[in-house]
Amino acid sequence: MVKPLSFKGEKKSRKRKAPDPESTRVERSSAPNSAPDATEAVGDDSWVTAEAPTDIIGPVIFALPSQPATCIASDANGKVFASELENIVEGDLRTAEPHDVRQVWVVSKVAGTESISFKGHHGRYLSCDKYGMLSATHEAISPEESFLCIPAPDSAGLLSIQTEREKFLSVSEPKAGLVEIRGDAESISFPTTFCIRMQARFKPKLKASKESKAREKISRKELEEAVGRKLEDDEVRRLKKARVEGDYHEAILDVRVKGKHDKYS
Repeated sequence: MVKPLSFKGEKKSRKRKAPDPESTRVERSSAPNSAPDATEAVGDDSWVTAEAPTDIIGPVIFALPSQPATCIASDANGKVFASELENIVEGDLRTAEPHDVRQVWVVSKVAGTESISFKGHHGRYLSCDKYGMLSATHEAISPEESFLCIPAPDSAGLLSIQTEREKFLSVSEPKAGLVEIRGDAESISFPTTFCIRMQARFKPKLKASKESKAREKISRKELEEAVGRKLEDDEVRRLKKARVEGDYHEAILDVRVKGKHDKYS
């Protein structure tokens, strides 16, 4: 389940619940084995750049190459517009974060295809019609609500969004202060290259890294209890490495067998 979005400057409210004796007992008994990094992996609300199409999942913003920097947003009626980015460092799109829920879209895979959809804050999907006009008024996904992300050539970390009609979303500035977004560009160019920012906890590489660190968090005492004897330093290192690499149980058996051989030698 996607967590409620939080923005810079907001104070996080903490809800207090009456303690349940049974649940308190269970939590206390499992506390020594808990891994702080595992909790952090689930609750990481920072924003990072999607570097590849396979990264894109969960809440995202489309940071556009405009002056000033803007992103794709939708109002409650489904009108799509360019919303100016306030949380950005010196105009660098790779630092952009949303300050308004209207700027955020939730990405999901379209079943049976390689396409993805973008769901707005109001529960409706980003759509592009045959004229290249964007809107967000549909509650169901059709080909017009399906898109592909394509890496921009010679632009690391930038992506282009292609419609089912093989056109591209693009940004233009017909006059100073006016930014328009359309979906009828014929090819990839600078106006079609966007920086897609996403929540860190959904990025596959970061998520895998944090899960790996969480698996590595096991104490010497826990390892010795699993083996049934005191361990040498090299045995502890070996078991921690095996825990990360996924062959922990096999390594435990090997260490146990080695201990029995040493005992009777």
